[in-house]
Amino acid sequence: MWKLTGKRNGLVLGAALCGGMALNAVFAADAAKPKFTIKEAMKQAHEGKTSLSKKVSDGMGNKEDFAKLLDYYKAMALQAPPKGDAASWKEKTSALVMATEGLVAGKDGALAAYKTAVDCKACHTLHRPPPKK
Repeated sequence: MWKLTGKRNGLVLGAALCGGMALNAVFAADAAKPKFTIKEAMKQAHEGKTSLSKKVSDGMGNKEDFAKLLDYYKAMALQAPPKGDAASWKEKTSALVMATEGLVAGKDGALAAYKTAVDCKACHTLHRPPPKK
């Protein structure tokens, strides 16, 4: 059996720390990888007159709906805007995430905050790329 003393102990501990840091970096990178593309999130959350966002805005949403929207908005916030200023994108997606977190938590005024944050025209004007021909 090995006896861990002096330099060997330091080498083993150093190797273990490096390995742990490498694994942490891998898991952190995977955690920061969005679950959905912006296009997927927008389609799932906002497409159509009976969209999830419309249902929530109309006061008909439930905790499951709020959680789905939160997943979509968090995924969008992790990505670069398809067009426009990154700071504006961060501001708008952060507002969506915060408002939706309020819905999930059942905070007073959360629905009003969500309705304010879900301003499709303001976001699309700045960040939606022109349609492909």
